[in-house]
Amino acid sequence: MKNSISFRLWGKYALFTDPITRVGGEKCSYHLPTYEAIKGVLKSIYWKPTLIWYVDKVRVMKPLRTQTKGTKPLVWNGGNSLAIYTFLRDVEYQIEAHFEWNEHRPELADDRIDGKHYNILKRTLEKGGRQDIFLGTRDCQAYVEPCEFGSGESPHKDELAFGLMFHSFAYPDETGGKNLESLFWQATLKNGTLEFPRPEDCKIRRDVRPMSVKPFGVGTNLKDVEIEEAEL
Repeated sequence: MKNSISFRLWGKYALFTDPITRVGGEKCSYHLPTYEAIKGVLKSIYWKPTLIWYVDKVRVMKPLRTQTKGTKPLVWNGGNSLAIYTFLRDVEYQIEAHFEWNEHRPELADDRIDGKHYNILKRTLEKGGRQDIFLGTRDCQAYVEPCEFGSGESPHKDELAFGLMFHSFAYPDETGGKNLESLFWQATLKNGTLEFPRPEDCKIRRDVRPMSVKPFGVGTNLKDVEIEEAEL
């Protein structure tokens, strides 16, 4: 089954928020993208509940730089507040990822059509994605285009350990469980490349809250893949 892609991802700013800094309202970015953020980019390029995206590798193509800026985030009771956010500046990555069928959705078995999802994905990637691409937060607009993973030189040649980092969320519709979980891992950048473990291989897990699975069905609240292909 053809299911693997590689692409270039770049933008002026990125904010992969460290959960520790969320409490005070003044966010600070991780120096590396999280698995969940890259998975969000993949879903913005192309996604169906029939499939699950897996991020294999991320290659950092620009030096790690940060910039602190004053922002005016929205508050719950209306209006804006003042906060200082620390962004990554001038970022560029090469992404290697693949999708697999979601075996926890047997009702969508008829939508597992080999080749069609992949062909739609390739054309969508060449057009820059189906939805807005952003890096960690919608304030950080980004862009994508196909590329060959491993081409070009990364400025990072050594091994850099970044300690415990947020990896991703484990949703019940992808795990078969009944709780939303947050996953963590020990991140290490080797020769400019970050190799992510699969979500099920993350040993540090925390329950967030109970969560139910939204049902889908071809012909009801999910478009058939042939209709999706004709609309491109």
